[in-house]
Amino acid sequence: MLLHEFYNIDECGTELGTCSPNTYCFNIEGSFECRGCDVACVGCMGSGPARCRKCAPGYRMIGSKCFDIDECVERALACHGLDEICFNTEGSFRCHCAEGFIRKDSICVRKQLPNVQEKGMFEDLQDDEVEVLQQMFLGVVLCGLATLAAKGDLVYTSIFMGAAAAMAGYWLSYRVDGVLDIFLKGR
Repeated sequence: MLLHEFYNIDECGTELGTCSPNTYCFNIEGSFECRGCDVACVGCMGSGPARCRKCAPGYRMIGSKCFDIDECVERALACHGLDEICFNTEGSFRCHCAEGFIRKDSICVRKQLPNVQEKGMFEDLQDDEVEVLQQMFLGVVLCGLATLAAKGDLVYTSIFMGAAAAMAGYWLSYRVDGVLDIFLKGR
């Protein structure tokens, strides 16, 4: 029997076990593997943030281990804008716009809420609503002509008024939320 059949050679301690930068040699039975360093490391001698040769950007060596730097706590103005909120991430941080703001041209600006008063009354009608309103309008016109033809008969006048009320009610039923907001909130 040969001697190497009983003993595993640790290739990591020889020239055979060379691994690329930011990996380390891990001995396995009869061979070796190159494994990636922890994200906290730039070069390492083994697994985990306690085996780093040097800490990656966004990390700091405390004792013998690389820890994430909380840029949101350590930097007075990690986010440059007054309307930004800092969120720490592993090895870095992100700046998000505060509630009610959106990012535009790399700065946070207040969201423009649609103002109901600035819109015309019919600007936001959908195509199917326009079609229904056209049909209702035609019905009202026909009822009005019938009222005139009847020379003011009360029955035809009631039909005319009913058609006008139905048309207004149908149209307002789709906009009741917006109309109520205007009256209740005083916009």
